[in-house]
Amino acid sequence: MDLILWRHAEADDARGSTGANDAIPDGERPLTERGRKHAAQIAEWLRGQHMKNVRVFSSPAKRALETANALGLPVKVKPQLAVGASAADLLAAVDWPDHGGAVILVGHQPALGRLASLLLAGSEADWTIKKAGVWWFTNRVRAHETQTVLRAVVNP
Repeated sequence: MDLILWRHAEADDARGSTGANDAIPDGERPLTERGRKHAAQIAEWLRGQHMKNVRVFSSPAKRALETANALGLPVKVKPQLAVGASAADLLAAVDWPDHGGAVILVGHQPALGRLASLLLAGSEADWTIKKAGVWWFTNRVRAHETQTVLRAVVNP
């Protein structure tokens, strides 16, 4: 199974256009123009990888959905991927490592960084995944031992 962790791209800040009185609720913050550009760049790179049997899961937050939709594939919203999720929530939501094919998970920090740390180092730590960045993992068996391999880290 391939597991691609994709952090949402840059979003408008929570203050809104005229200041604190018209604050945008966190879950409704849209991508900025720069965020849309970065999401499109990473989506183009992902499409160029010619993955098979791809499933795309997203946090319900608007910024995550907009990032995921840049890929042009069907997106399934999973509440378990929302802001405040844990690394365990993310793993449970995508059936790692049992799904055949590729899973692209679009979500948030710090959960994505903690999951990357867990997969590579065996314990959770606060690792940073840049906005719109992807970390691509593969699970394989070699000499009767299950291994997790980091295939790529790509940033806009």
